[in-house]
Amino acid sequence: MPDTRDPQLLKGVLPLLVLRLLTTAESYGYELVTRLREAGLAQITTGTVYPVLGRLERDGLLASRLVASSSGPARKYYRPTDDGAAHLARAEAGWAELAAVVTRVTSGPPEPTSGAIDRIGAGTEDRRV
Repeated sequence: MPDTRDPQLLKGVLPLLVLRLLTTAESYGYELVTRLREAGLAQITTGTVYPVLGRLERDGLLASRLVASSSGPARKYYRPTDDGAAHLARAEAGWAELAAVVTRVTSGPPEPTSGAIDRIGAGTEDRRV
């Protein structure tokens, strides 16, 4: 089944998801991709996640450490900094507000267009003296 999600929407929310997952357990990049896939983002790739990790680290929201690996090169493990945890709290609050608005707007029946136009027009009758 093809992924029907808007890539721009994912781009905007991916830093929040990355920070949230890293608060539960530090991870290296590929492990984080696996966790995102298990969470339901089946189409997510390392080419999408690694730039987000780099940006969050450059912005001081993530810290990293290298850990030797018996199966290849050292792995870079990421965890949120104190600034990253504060940023996550603000981002989650903003997301909750936005999600509530989207739910309200999309869960109710749409207002009939003609009724809205009639109500607007009712206040604009021609009033000649």
